[in-house]
Amino acid sequence: MEISDLYIKSARLVSAVNMTCIRFLYEKILWDSRMICIKGARGVGKTTLMLQRMKIRNFNSGQAVYVSLDDLWFSEHRLIELVEYHYTHGGTHIFIDEVHRYPYDNWAQELKNIYDGYPLLHIVFSGSSMLNINMRQADLSRRCLFYNMPGLSFREYIEFQDKGKFKPYPLQDILDGHSDIEKEIVSKIKVLPLFEEYLRHGYYPIYKDVLEAYPIELQQIISTILDVDLPSVNYVEHLTIAKMKRFLSIISTSVPFQLNVTKMGTLLETSRQMVIKMLSMLNDAALLTVLYSGKKKFSQLAKPEKIYFDNTNLMYALSSNVEIGNVRETFFANQLKQQHELSFTGTGDFLVDESFTFEVGGDYKTFNQIKDLPNSYLAIGNIEYGHHNRIPLWLFGFLY
Repeated sequence: MEISDLYIKSARLVSAVNMTCIRFLYEKILWDSRMICIKGARGVGKTTLMLQRMKIRNFNSGQAVYVSLDDLWFSEHRLIELVEYHYTHGGTHIFIDEVHRYPYDNWAQELKNIYDGYPLLHIVFSGSSMLNINMRQADLSRRCLFYNMPGLSFREYIEFQDKGKFKPYPLQDILDGHSDIEKEIVSKIKVLPLFEEYLRHGYYPIYKDVLEAYPIELQQIISTILDVDLPSVNYVEHLTIAKMKRFLSIISTSVPFQLNVTKMGTLLETSRQMVIKMLSMLNDAALLTVLYSGKKKFSQLAKPEKIYFDNTNLMYALSSNVEIGNVRETFFANQLKQQHELSFTGTGDFLVDESFTFEVGGDYKTFNQIKDLPNSYLAIGNIEYGHHNRIPLWLFGFLY
């Protein structure tokens, strides 16, 4: 394979990329920075975002190139070879996908050397949500801007479905003025049917291409994360990966899952410390959301209090018996954790930013459990409008 083939592939992909919907993160990225990292789970649209940037920027021929580091070309060549060629032939920008799949050791060190040795080159790279941001051995943290890319919010899903374009709202605006926001949105769209769709298939943008086979596609994404992405970021033995798959299978029958670490260790034939380590890796891989009690989460040996799947789409893909109460809590946790700190509380379902207590439930849910707590709220499913501290659950999908 010739180096020119990489440029042909790049041009083909940029030409074909769909520009109908562009993720919220595009406007937040400082694209003129010399080095940018976009982290995120497999399937959330990192590749599409980079290709859209190239198309919007409309680079001159040869000025920018997109490559994926799992391309066969890199089985025989190092990234520095492409950069040298690109730079000496007038290239100013390089977009690098799947950086964690680089077949050589220490991709971070190589990127550092490229950053230092090619001062006019702009580098955008993407990688797994599991990437270690600190990267101390290469000290990329001083050179690079890092962005985390989640899946679609409910607000974005509405836009992707061409049902309406709405702005995101900060959490405080929702808490203080949700009534006016609800009226504006509900006057323009039938929000509850769209919300039901989103819970089943709206989190990963790939749903547009594979809707009928979406559950199968998600199962394949999970397998790729565990079998390919995880070992490329962490040293993990094959037996441990097999145990993590079993772990997910057990959890899929009962989420939110309140963990007995000792019992789970016995079931998986592993130690308490390994159970907690596996949970941490599954959380970093954006397959699970792990809640800890208050500041205990800062201890690596802390016992998780509650475990959810990362998003509701994974629940529907992995389980034939999905309980609506669990779906609602999973949605709330997923949308809030992107920009806020979540922790376990014994009185409500969630403590947000160590300030707000939330109970999540259906329209019969009452304040009984949290009535004596300051800054307490109900997030209620299957209602269009709220009242006072009773807020429609779907509205928390407008945070980003």
